[in-house]
Amino acid sequence: MIELGRNRYGKAAIHVVRVARDPGGHRVRDAIVAVALEGDFTAAHTDGDNSLVVTTDTMKNTAYAFARDHLDGSIEAYGRALAEHFLEFEQVDRATVNVREHLWRPIEVGGQPARDAFLRGGEGIRIATVAATRAETTVEAGVEDLVAMKTTRSAFSGFPRDRYTTLPETEDRLMATRITAIWRYGSPDLDFDATFGAVRQTLLEVFADHDSPSVQTSIWIMARAILERHEAVEEVRMVLPNLHHWLVDLTPFGMTNQGEVYVSTTEPHGLIEATVRRSDSA
Repeated sequence: MIELGRNRYGKAAIHVVRVARDPGGHRVRDAIVAVALEGDFTAAHTDGDNSLVVTTDTMKNTAYAFARDHLDGSIEAYGRALAEHFLEFEQVDRATVNVREHLWRPIEVGGQPARDAFLRGGEGIRIATVAATRAETTVEAGVEDLVAMKTTRSAFSGFPRDRYTTLPETEDRLMATRITAIWRYGSPDLDFDATFGAVRQTLLEVFADHDSPSVQTSIWIMARAILERHEAVEEVRMVLPNLHHWLVDLTPFGMTNQGEVYVSTTEPHGLIEATVRRSDSA
């Protein structure tokens, strides 16, 4: 017997820009939205019957329309409003909305923020994913492409060696990474902007302040600190690519290099991933 397995469909890469034109100064919201629906769509696959298919064009238009009234607060609230809207279609069992926001900050003019001129920030992309059914709503938040570096207090030693191992052990190296950190909230009803800001600050503070014997340990230390400091967070998933920096050999030029000059490489890179969560046991 042949049958259709789990399936979903939607619209991705919906680029929404909303300008809030407040008298005291404008605010730019710049979001990439993806919508995915699951439900009673078997006939569309097996019989070519589109009578229950909510068009992806409808998803795109709804994302734009909802931006006017719902993209004035957190991206989590915007994503939840969209997800709950699509659940109004009886054939939809689950609606998942992912929002990635680029941050635009006012340009300073004479020490003051410009009213209507902006510079896009390079401090990572804010992410929110809302998955809603009629029984429950789950909310995840996080950041990606958050590039950070430690110029000391990072080590890597004690690893196994074989005939193919050339990496020297070190107790003090430069560590650079492009952080992706996604955390799941225990409740869909929070002050999402304030909570996001607090969790992000914890992530950065702990990255800066800890001694790292490995990238794996760094993930554990940072994620554990988030869970310890923020009761609203149930789980943290982190991806830390190790963006290698190798000391340049300056001896051909009669010069020493005491950890001052590096060649930066992005490929190939180490890729370290882990999930840290609260235990079900006491």
